[in-house]
Amino acid sequence: MNEPRLYSSDVAFTPAVKAIQVRKGSRDAYAHVEHNGGWRTEVDDHLAAFLADTDSLFLATASADGQPYIQHRGGPKGFVRVLDSQTLAFADYSGNRQYITQGNLAENPKANIFVMDFAHRRRVKLWGEARVVEDYPALLTSLMPSGYKARPEQAILFKIAAWDTNCPQHIPQKFDAADVAAALASRDVRIKELETELATLKF
Repeated sequence: MNEPRLYSSDVAFTPAVKAIQVRKGSRDAYAHVEHNGGWRTEVDDHLAAFLADTDSLFLATASADGQPYIQHRGGPKGFVRVLDSQTLAFADYSGNRQYITQGNLAENPKANIFVMDFAHRRRVKLWGEARVVEDYPALLTSLMPSGYKARPEQAILFKIAAWDTNCPQHIPQKFDAADVAAALASRDVRIKELETELATLKF
């Protein structure tokens, strides 16, 4: 039988984890976090803005016997929608039809979402439970990004139990190709303007 959770972070800080934290000297710091309310459990303005700007995430699930699986999900910025203070949702597009995530969730709803923002060196981890919603066309239509060329097959709803952020240590800074192209185009326009201005100053 699972012991009742005292803090939201207990979703990750199991007794075994806490024992290792004690042995390695970090338990006091995390106990302080717990005594101050633990990890956040609802979507706040900062998380909502972070998700609205993301175009990529990783969804982790596990089978009934604990075999883990991580699947990438992406789409236009804003493809992850906030339905309420504890519920996220996104359209699940047709892919290679292995259905490992769906099979895992059918027997074990526990899941984790990991979102990485390389450009700003930020990451967010969300623990909770997920479920696949089929045969709900109105929901799927509402989750489908406008004009996106993908075939939605079903929806995934994620109920948040806790979420936390990480420090930027060891996150490599990388930029989206579209953002780099826009910056280079802006630079080229400015260079052209300066070249034209310089040409008018020549005698």
